[in-house]
Amino acid sequence: MNPSEVERNVNEDALLLKMADVNRKLEKIALGGGKDKIRRQHEEGKMTARERVEALLDANSTFFEIGAFAGYEMYEEHGGCPAGGVIAGLGYIEGRLCMIVANDATVKAGAWFPITGKKNLRAQEIAMENRIPIIYLVDSAGVYLPMQDEIFPDKEHFGRIFRNNAKISSMGIPQIAAIMGSCVAGGAYLPIMSDEALIVEGTGSIFLAGPYLVKAAIGEEVDQEVLGGARTHCEISGVTDYKMPDDKTCLETIRKLVSKLGKRERAGFDRTDSKMPQFSSAEIPSYIPDNMAKPYDMMDVINRLVDDSDFTQYKEGYGKSIICGYGRIDGWAVGIVANQRLVVKSAQGEMQFGGVIYSDSADKATRFILNCNQKKIPLVFIHDVTGFMVGKRSEHGGIIKDGAKMVNAVANSTVPKFTIVAGHSFGAGNYAMCGKAYDPRLIVAWPTAKIAVMGGTQAAKVLTQIQVSALKKKGEKPDAEAENALFEKIRDRYDNQTSPYYAAARLWVDAIIDPRKTREFISLGIEMADHGIVEKFNPGVIQT
Repeated sequence: MNPSEVERNVNEDALLLKMADVNRKLEKIALGGGKDKIRRQHEEGKMTARERVEALLDANSTFFEIGAFAGYEMYEEHGGCPAGGVIAGLGYIEGRLCMIVANDATVKAGAWFPITGKKNLRAQEIAMENRIPIIYLVDSAGVYLPMQDEIFPDKEHFGRIFRNNAKISSMGIPQIAAIMGSCVAGGAYLPIMSDEALIVEGTGSIFLAGPYLVKAAIGEEVDQEVLGGARTHCEISGVTDYKMPDDKTCLETIRKLVSKLGKRERAGFDRTDSKMPQFSSAEIPSYIPDNMAKPYDMMDVINRLVDDSDFTQYKEGYGKSIICGYGRIDGWAVGIVANQRLVVKSAQGEMQFGGVIYSDSADKATRFILNCNQKKIPLVFIHDVTGFMVGKRSEHGGIIKDGAKMVNAVANSTVPKFTIVAGHSFGAGNYAMCGKAYDPRLIVAWPTAKIAVMGGTQAAKVLTQIQVSALKKKGEKPDAEAENALFEKIRDRYDNQTSPYYAAARLWVDAIIDPRKTREFISLGIEMADHGIVEKFNPGVIQT
């Protein structure tokens, strides 16, 4: 399939419009609690969270933000929570790749919403998996009390962060915390369970209970600075290690500390000199249909991702609804597993794959994943999958067994996995292609992504049929107009829930990225993973 120039122009315009919408939303999110809150923070002599991150990073270096859309269109009854009230991402400090987590005090004084806790846990998970240093820039009022029941007591809630502090420390992963604002109650444990803690004079404070609670609890009157300011904790309690005069000096000191970290053994993924693809990555949008239900050739995308457009297909003539093969991205050796949506002609006639996984495709992908683990080659999954093939012929052919083999291989894979949701990611296809539940080191979406059990139209048809059947059993005659209204309502709800924004708001994906930046994303991911270790691969029971 070779789209015409007109089709490519239409495709490109549609995708770039979607990307422009992403960027507009990100610009608004970057304002956090708004310009007035930013101005107030400056008047207090404090930098904003984003300004702190920018000052901490090496000049002109990469920063890959995690969870920028966290909390998007959530908690609106509480005034919203842009970026989950915390900035997190991967960046270079003195040439060392680090995870940076910075509370945004312009959003409810940096209070922790449920999504804030989830985002912090994701940042810690990435640091732990890849054994990279983590820097905390703390400025938080603690748990958002109106929602304490959704953030405080459960396994994946607030307390898990301190548990992770202890685990990260035991793994030998450096943790540095800077107290640059309030640090209250349970939140006080995060910086002090780190390896080293800095505190800024005048603005930084840390205590288990603030002045008002102390007065209420024991009747003692004490001001914030005496109770838990920089002088108290650097000269009296010894809780903190470095007293800093201002934000700028604090961040410069963190850079000095990071510059002296010892080098660690790398995982050893193969890398050669990088080569640009023969076909520019800038052309990717023109090969992605404006309507993702249309067929297209995933090889047009792969040839614009891999170095020199050099890609060695595995079992090219077998299991054609999944493409598997070896290539390099920015010099890094990778194994790619990608869904194919082509229309092809076979002996039986024309056949549209439509992103469906058939038994032969699942078998091929399973064997390829095993091979990549054997060879210690990182895996890249590119989603545009509507699920596994259904129907009598597929069931009799053992589609469940073959699908289970693929899911097993993905679940037990120990080489780093990176997932790109380019189009559909429906049903068990999401699992087999290394969705969030299968521990990708990083998972991102393009603006064209859709993640759900099934598409909105299919779900609406199923649910409408169920409700119509229920009415018939009651002896009620379905009204055609009401039936259509029900269908439209269900479809609209599902379509909203399948959008990349909905997924990114809930951290089902780490980010929504520009398809043209996919090479950079994969390269940074493997660079990050190369700091970690690869456990011995044990595939479990995979019947062949």
